[in-house]
Amino acid sequence: MQIWVDADACPGEIKELLYRAAKRTQTKVTLVANQALRTPRSEYIDSLLVPSGMNVADRRIVESVQPGDLVITADIPLAAEVVARGGQALNPRGELYSEANVGERLAVRNLVDELRGGGQITGGPSNFSAKDRQAFANQLDRWLTATKGRAEINPRA
Repeated sequence: MQIWVDADACPGEIKELLYRAAKRTQTKVTLVANQALRTPRSEYIDSLLVPSGMNVADRRIVESVQPGDLVITADIPLAAEVVARGGQALNPRGELYSEANVGERLAVRNLVDELRGGGQITGGPSNFSAKDRQAFANQLDRWLTATKGRAEINPRA
C-alpha cells in the first residue's frame, strides 16, 4: 500500500504532514507534479516529474495506483477514477472519497461547475485552515492505522 500525491496544488502543510507520516510509519509516498519538487531525503519519499499539460499528473497517478492505495487530491474526477480502480482518495481538507460517496461528490462538483460557468455562482472554496489541516491529519491517521493492520494480518498486502 502506498500514498500518491497530486502535488502541484497540494498545500505545503499537507506535504509536510505526509513526509512525517511516511517516515514514522514506513509508508511509501510518491508526489506527482509537473514541476520539480524539493522533498526530504528518505527511502519512503519519492517525487515523479511529469510533462506539463492538462491532466498529465492525474493520468500518471491513475495508471500507477493499485487497489488499497491512497491518493491525496482535491480533484474530484481524479478521486472518482482512483476509487474505480480500488483505491481511496483523500482531499487536503480531510474528506475521504470512497465507493460510498464519490459518485455523489462528482455529481455535485459537476453541478457547481455548470452553475459557475453560467455565472450563477462566483468565488471558490474558502481559505485552507487549521481545522482543514486537523481533519486531514485525522483521516490520514485512520487510513494508516487500517492499512498497517491489514498488512500485519496479510504480509503480502
